[in-house]
Amino acid sequence: MSQKMTYGEALKELEVIMKSIQDNQLEIDQLKSAVARAGELIKICKAMLHDTDQEIQSILSNIE
Repeated sequence: MSQKMTYGEALKELEVIMKSIQDNQLEIDQLKSAVARAGELIKICKAMLHDTDQEIQSILSNIE
């Protein structure tokens, strides 16, 4: 993906993947790539949450 994905976009894609896995909509070959993509999306979301938390902590420490 050439542009940076937003948290909402990553979460929405992850939800679609999880639903397709839960509904048994994937062949075994598709399942492998879907699980790999879900892992990537989880890492993206986790990094965004961590960065946002650090930014908020920085803002709050500058207020005090």
